[in-house]
Amino acid sequence: MEVSEAQGATIRQRLAEVVSTIFGERTYRNLARHRLTLIPSQAYSLRNPNWRVVVMKKVLLCAALVALWAAPGFGQTTEELNSDGKNTDNVLTQSMGYSRKSYSPLHQINKSNVGRLVPVWNASTMNELGELAAPTVYNGVMYVINGKWSFAIDVETGRQIWRTATKIEPANKHTAFNRGAATIYNGKVFRVTIDDHILALDMKTGKEIWNQKFANTEEGYYATGGPIVANGVLISGVSGGESTTRGFLDGWDPDTGKKLWRRYTIPAPGEPGSETWPKNTDAWKYGGGPTWRSGSYDPDLDLVYWGTGNAEPYDPKKREGLDSLYTSSMLAIRPKTGEIACYYQYTPNDIYDVDGTDEPVLADITINGQRRKVMIQANKNGFMYVLDRTNCKLIAAHPYVKVNWASAIDLDTGRPVLTDVQKRFTAGEEVEIWPSRGTNAVPEAFDPNTGLIYADTWNIPRLQKIDPNAEPEELGEATTGVAARTPNLKPEDVLGHFLAINPLTGEKKWEIPLTELPSSAGMLATAGGLIFTGKMSGEFLALDEETGKTLWQFKTGSSVNSTAITYTHNGRQYVTVASGLGGALATRYGAAKVPAGGSIWTFALFPGK
Repeated sequence: MEVSEAQGATIRQRLAEVVSTIFGERTYRNLARHRLTLIPSQAYSLRNPNWRVVVMKKVLLCAALVALWAAPGFGQTTEELNSDGKNTDNVLTQSMGYSRKSYSPLHQINKSNVGRLVPVWNASTMNELGELAAPTVYNGVMYVINGKWSFAIDVETGRQIWRTATKIEPANKHTAFNRGAATIYNGKVFRVTIDDHILALDMKTGKEIWNQKFANTEEGYYATGGPIVANGVLISGVSGGESTTRGFLDGWDPDTGKKLWRRYTIPAPGEPGSETWPKNTDAWKYGGGPTWRSGSYDPDLDLVYWGTGNAEPYDPKKREGLDSLYTSSMLAIRPKTGEIACYYQYTPNDIYDVDGTDEPVLADITINGQRRKVMIQANKNGFMYVLDRTNCKLIAAHPYVKVNWASAIDLDTGRPVLTDVQKRFTAGEEVEIWPSRGTNAVPEAFDPNTGLIYADTWNIPRLQKIDPNAEPEELGEATTGVAARTPNLKPEDVLGHFLAINPLTGEKKWEIPLTELPSSAGMLATAGGLIFTGKMSGEFLALDEETGKTLWQFKTGSSVNSTAITYTHNGRQYVTVASGLGGALATRYGAAKVPAGGSIWTFALFPGK
């Protein structure tokens, strides 16, 4: 039997329809995108008497490819995670890569055409509690989490593929929200829930694969940060530094949910660092040191860098004014074992709740003619630190906002040079502390081409004194031991800035003042010369990397408190950001002025010139 070209075309069309009907339009598009021709026209040539064999081989090949596409194990490998950012179709980790640079080499959207940026879709997240987590993207699917839901969304259309509700225990006392990002690896989506569960969902269906409870809400623990997968180990942290808790990190088997190790951030008596806690007391059992953000990872050194929070209580008397390791510190952890390779303590004897939890940026920069592996953090205490990430030694530290509790960081000792603020505070005086926080728990960006850090900063002090009427410590309850308040603010007060700064020298390239409301949005830098960020009042912005000038803005429906991502799909660059007022401080400052309600906004250039 001979088949004409027209008949061959009909057969090809019918087979394409079968593949699309049985396996879905997405699978057919993926096959077509990779130029996998189902049945070539040569198969029907009059010169090919074996056309039936060719057709059958192609059908079997197609079936095999579809099976591979649908296989549960078809997901992110360790190699893909380690090289996140090289394939611009995917965003596999928070901050566009393990190094947490929040930088993209994409430049299709740039300073010359950003005015043509328009929304292409918007998707509700069915949530009024806050959108602080960034999306992740893999093979044309976007994964989104918040305190109430987990979603899979088609990046091309914004249509929901699946959604899974978060189950919260009745004993939970905290507002349910999530920071970080949806963590994806080997066909699974990992996340924590506010009531101290870590779980794995099937990336294809959203169905729960495993679920582990790792702490008790009644003891003051809760969870908001994003886990990471490093060298095949899933690592998660915990919140609760204002309660009677002892911080920790957990390592998990991502396939089974089996706990592999636990690393407490407060050493027990006899362990290294225990000499920084009072002897013959149980202060270490409730000493704080939460791990409520996420971590960075250097695959070459095989080290995870994870910051810890404040010492508990803030009143230092119970801690005898000692350094209280490993609170307000950066820990370098070996992911397979949880062993501490090295550490740096930003704020010994933290009495101001300035923490050290922000994810450090990992970069390789030239210092005095030598290429150095560094990590950079804009600490809440108001200083920006550059550390050698091979040994956690201090290289540089400069104030990036107004600071009055310390005059400098001693480069020889690595310790802050204290002013009289701490002495007056411990004597019982109400003191004004600058800053209350340098930034508000959002990622900064680093452009390797400019060598600059881009951050949003806060310009608000805190008034604090030891509370003589503080309630006795009670397990699971807030026991800071201090009375703190914010001074009255005037409408014209500058409450924060968008900032570009050289982390090695402390030189500021530009600083854009913010009035009315500070910002709780992260920063995204691109090779197009743009910095994407947002305002608490709901504007999503593109700033000129050179000057900080706003080149484009779009008003979303609620506050922008997350960090944008950018990626390509079918050769077109997209920018996506979550909108939705949430988080304790953003809600405190913005609730009266900004409506709640979560959504995901995706933008691309309007066609034309």
